[in-house]
Amino acid sequence: MPRPENPTNPPPQAKTRPGPRPLPLHLATANLILLSSLAAWPSVKLGWPLWKPGSGPHPDTADALRQNLASQPAEAFAKALAEEALNRLTALNTGIQAYRDTPYRRPADTAPAILSEGSARVLDLGRHYGSDGQPVLMVPSLVNRHYVLDLAPGQGAHQGQSLAAYLARRGLHPLLVDWGEPGEAELDFDLTAYIERIARWLRRLKRDNGKPVLLLGYCMGGNLALAAALRAPQAVQALALLATPWDFHAGGAHQAALVKSLAPILAPAPAKPGEKPQPMAVDMLQSFFWALDPLTALKKFSQFSRLEPDSDAALRFTAMEDWLNDGIPLAGPVARECLLEWYGENTPAAGKWLVAGKPVQPAEWRKPAMVVLPERDKLVPKAGAEALWRALPDARRHDAPSGHIGMVVGPRAEQGLWQPLADWLLETAKPA
Repeated sequence: MPRPENPTNPPPQAKTRPGPRPLPLHLATANLILLSSLAAWPSVKLGWPLWKPGSGPHPDTADALRQNLASQPAEAFAKALAEEALNRLTALNTGIQAYRDTPYRRPADTAPAILSEGSARVLDLGRHYGSDGQPVLMVPSLVNRHYVLDLAPGQGAHQGQSLAAYLARRGLHPLLVDWGEPGEAELDFDLTAYIERIARWLRRLKRDNGKPVLLLGYCMGGNLALAAALRAPQAVQALALLATPWDFHAGGAHQAALVKSLAPILAPAPAKPGEKPQPMAVDMLQSFFWALDPLTALKKFSQFSRLEPDSDAALRFTAMEDWLNDGIPLAGPVARECLLEWYGENTPAAGKWLVAGKPVQPAEWRKPAMVVLPERDKLVPKAGAEALWRALPDARRHDAPSGHIGMVVGPRAEQGLWQPLADWLLETAKPA
């Protein structure tokens, strides 16, 4: 492997957790949703419809519910409704406070950095975990920290949540891209600039190792990995793409329309010609994720309030939530390219996503590929990721029985993703 170049470490996590971010938005949403039921009850008593025509449950179910509500004593039902809303808000606040008080903290990265450029570096997790097999370069998304792919090695009763550690145990040599926060060099980066950086690293790794590497991309990192592989095909032996969006209007047209409408607010263009573009702030990005499912915080923190604090489930939740709230600002040109072109114009699926002036065409990747499709992905609709599998000439499909994040770090990640992924990588890495 190459020698380390300018190894750096990200700043340590704050003692007080900031999440769930943005906290005021999550609290306001829960209060609005739950307390609105109190305001709606008098209207329901007057016979106002509960749902718009053509929506809601089966008409027979709706009629039964309406009759049941009409038969309830108004004062007693209103009291019970208020108590239930209060109980749910209490569970939410209890869960949030329990999360913020949890003593668990992810250890700081100690793996050596073998490559660095600008604010980004490549961590040698193979050396860190004691493996020297076939190199696997792992490319995460630009909008979240890299360590979701090496979330928690495990301690005490905690089973661990590290895809990288698992790949090392299977005899592979994981290398993990840490994008860092956009520095002066990256503030005006577009996607092409990041992709060219990956392509340079791929060529360097091939030169230093004497053979092409396996390339793995997660979420948006899959788009970057595919484009980089097409830029440096001789440096890549095979390509694994996990929950990678491609057709942004398939299975989520409402999401695409929402993103396009919010783009000018989330990622405004520079106000003056020549002005340095401002990155997209973390809380703005988190607000976008909130908009995809406004009740997520209410549901998951209410459930967390019922867990034993030192249970494996509680530690797993804490590690995942810490990562979710430890976001990265997104370079302004990248944010606008993703929101306006990927989501708004659906340029990847339309064959109009350009990298260095050339369309990114999956059909041009004729080496082995594996496309992983989570069954319950709210962030990347399965139909949108499935379009990439169909576009690749030699791609194996794997359906993971989890969601977008749970697929990588959830309790079923080893059986649902890690094992079949490692099997495929090892099979592909064998000499022909």
